[in-house]
Amino acid sequence: MNEINVVPYIDVMLVLLVIFMVTAPMIQTGSVDLPSVGKSSQPPVAPLEVIIKADSSLALRDRAKGGAEQIVTRADLPARLREAQTANPQQAVLIAGDRSVKYEVVLGVMDELQRQQVAKIGLLVQPRAAADK
Repeated sequence: MNEINVVPYIDVMLVLLVIFMVTAPMIQTGSVDLPSVGKSSQPPVAPLEVIIKADSSLALRDRAKGGAEQIVTRADLPARLREAQTANPQQAVLIAGDRSVKYEVVLGVMDELQRQQVAKIGLLVQPRAAADK
């Protein structure tokens, strides 16, 4: 008479069941933060540009409001940025320095923006081909 002895299989299944029951509560679940529909439908805000000219004078350009340059002083810059960022405090600020201006001046402006708690600061660069023309 040919019979399959299933007792060892049942023992193995019970051992596996106990192992899974013990380890299942220890598993950490991960969470993924997906964007909501309201956030993704908002268009991105054009960044503010702080322009450092060759003579180290400063100008402020808001492309969202026409893109005209406004001459500002270094002392007046934080107040003008706060005024421009009233609607969107997370609006990015880009620093565009003239090619002939010293890097120390650019870093000074960046340091002043960081002291005024500007959230997003970036450097505006031109590709080499566009800059040579």
